[in-house]
Amino acid sequence: MSASVIVVGNEKGGAGKSTLAIHIVTALLHGGAKVAVLDLDLRQQTMGHFFANRAKWLAAHEAQAPMPIEHPISSAGDALAKAPDAEQLARFEEAFAEVAQAADFVLIDTPGADTAISRAAHARADLIVTPMNDSFVDFDMLGVVDPVTLELTRHSLYAETVWACRKQRATVDRKQIDWVVLRNRLAPTEARNRKRLDERVTALSRKVGFRVGPGLRDRVIYRELFPFGLTIADLSPAIRPVAMSLQHVAARQELRALMTALGFQGLDEAEKIAAE
Repeated sequence: MSASVIVVGNEKGGAGKSTLAIHIVTALLHGGAKVAVLDLDLRQQTMGHFFANRAKWLAAHEAQAPMPIEHPISSAGDALAKAPDAEQLARFEEAFAEVAQAADFVLIDTPGADTAISRAAHARADLIVTPMNDSFVDFDMLGVVDPVTLELTRHSLYAETVWACRKQRATVDRKQIDWVVLRNRLAPTEARNRKRLDERVTALSRKVGFRVGPGLRDRVIYRELFPFGLTIADLSPAIRPVAMSLQHVAARQELRALMTALGFQGLDEAEKIAAE
């Protein structure tokens, strides 16, 4: 049975794609799944750096935590980023075919730009996860609003890309790509434009066919654990590089809600990460 493919993507930087990607991966790993990762952000390599940090921290502290299956394409860096599209696509297809046979899930982190391998990854997806910050700046990658009335006028280029990939997948494999837009980094208090944004996101979701779910808030703990290659799903009596606080409890519950929104509530980790 082939792996289920999760693509984390949009065409805007700073929305929290890599933060979401590493949390989804670690939650799946702790749920007992075999997870392969492909980092297609060939220049930034945030996810690749995270798991390199993880391996070093665990070795230095003689601790154990699950690791994903990685492929050398994720460490090719600038050399592959500068290669022609045809070479990038060939390397991606080779890497994808290899890891898809060894894992239950393949999670692909994509760059914040429209590239040939990003489009190829989207076309392979069973689930596309798109984070957006809680503002009209991020909404602009999904839909265009009238500057006078703020009414939704049309969908944007990234929505068109996903639409094309869904159409291609339905034609070739007769499978439907599930698309979830996550409201990421929500402010702790109600912002002035929250209601307007909620209405436009809901209207666009009905028009282009995505689900809306909760993302991750802008918490210190997520940034604090990154240098160690750890997430809140990893914290235990044996793995505790920072002092515990009530923020950790809220963050665990937040990750549980995220995984449930993505449809992974059946995994054992859904209970573990909510436990004290």
